[in-house]
Amino acid sequence: EDRCTIRTGHGPANITALRRFAIGAIKAKSRDTVAATIQRLARNVRRVFDYLGMTENSRRRRGRPATAG
Repeated sequence: EDRCTIRTGHGPANITALRRFAIGAIKAKSRDTVAATIQRLARNVRRVFDYLGMTENSRRRRGRPATAG
């Protein structure tokens, strides 16, 4: 956040909305603290998509069948 160069127009409001969404998603899905989860996810971007269940592999692991198409 501190290094972000989006300082004009709707940029600050958009960044705030994204940050609040991410924190809410982490709080809803994680038993760890928000800071610990962010540190873990920041090491590997692929983990973010797996964490949110947005990849085919993460859907199969959670017991949901993979859909074709």
